[in-house]
Amino acid sequence: MNTRMRMIAIYFAPLLALLGVMIFISGLVSELLGGRSLGPENLSSSVQIALAGLCLAAVMFFIWFVMVGLLLARQSRVQGSGYGDAYRLIEAFRFREAIPLLERSIKEGKETAEVLMLLTSAYAYAGQLGKAQATADRAVSLFPDDPGSYITLANGYRLQVAYDEAARALRKAAELQPDQPIIWSELGFVQRFAGDEASALQSFQRAAHYPMPALYGVRVQFHLAQAYAAAGDTRQAMSATAKMMGARDGLATWQSGLGALRGTAYGQALSREIEAIQRALQEADSATIG
Repeated sequence: MNTRMRMIAIYFAPLLALLGVMIFISGLVSELLGGRSLGPENLSSSVQIALAGLCLAAVMFFIWFVMVGLLLARQSRVQGSGYGDAYRLIEAFRFREAIPLLERSIKEGKETAEVLMLLTSAYAYAGQLGKAQATADRAVSLFPDDPGSYITLANGYRLQVAYDEAARALRKAAELQPDQPIIWSELGFVQRFAGDEASALQSFQRAAHYPMPALYGVRVQFHLAQAYAAAGDTRQAMSATAKMMGARDGLATWQSGLGALRGTAYGQALSREIEAIQRALQEADSATIG
């Protein structure tokens, strides 16, 4: 089974399982409202449909667990034995513990762009900026046609507050993958930190052409709303504000990562931006209530 089919199975199996549970519940409710007995000697069509839904749910859950297991096994084979554990440690902001696992993956010959990206982040957040820069440079030298390599390089530059260099790396990533809104969003963020508001606005507008996760949508739409309001474009500002409010849940992810950035110039800049977004959301809520 190819990667596309595996991803379809992983995403749709839980949905079909949920559908099966809903069919099961609907069948039972229909049977009970009809006042009929649920005994084995009297299996009406409603009960049969309910049982079919339950079977569908069970089969789909089984397929989902099998596919997740296969993907984890493939991930360990491709990325190295420590990749999965290192990823979870980095998500928990335990960067120093993740470093030896990722270094082990590289020693096993699994020096992929993904491993180098995680290792760069782990080094940088652990304060080992020299190693982070060397790892990011190696990612670009090994995978010059992979946009992820330039995102890795930009992450290293960003934590060193070298925003102009980070922007150059992200522009290269955007050239390689121009339809990726996350790249355009990240480019806009670093351009803004570098003081290039005009280029940042263009990048945010480019990102807004595509669907994006709430994690990025809340920040992108905030900056668009601010820019449109400053330009006197009330209609566009209101539209961006509404989209920002719709993506507000994404702000929690940025807030959770501030602890790992405490004491860094980038962390302080991001903290101020998040506070500004929170104020904008509060003002938008008040205006809606009013």
